[in-house]
Amino acid sequence: MRTITLIVIHCSAVRPDQTSSAAQINKWHRRDNHWLRIGYHYVIRRNGEIEQGRPEYMVGAHCLHHNAHSIGVCYEGGLDIRGQPADTRTEAQKSAMRQLLEDLHRRYPRALILSHNDLDPTRDCPGFKNVAQEYADLQPK
Repeated sequence: MRTITLIVIHCSAVRPDQTSSAAQINKWHRRDNHWLRIGYHYVIRRNGEIEQGRPEYMVGAHCLHHNAHSIGVCYEGGLDIRGQPADTRTEAQKSAMRQLLEDLHRRYPRALILSHNDLDPTRDCPGFKNVAQEYADLQPK
């Protein structure tokens, strides 16, 4: 069993007129990165649907040097219509993300909730800042 110390929030880096389901991201990761499967453990669609990516027991492929001890959560979006990083989360996504993070926090109470950018400042991912603050109530005590 893996020891989970991080829950890392990502965006799929698509514009509002583009989609990115777990199945689509799986195709991209296999084609572009030559991975065996999607790198994220969960994908949250704009309508709030939470899709399963990699099983949690498997090491992810979403944050270099941190995959062995983390869960990767990706939301569909993250870019504005011009392709610039932006918080494009819908209310349904925010609600679903909160629900998923509450569940993960119950199961992994010592895991910090951070953004990809917190661990790799060269990334604009996930398109919104202050992930740790937004989910301060779910951080380890």
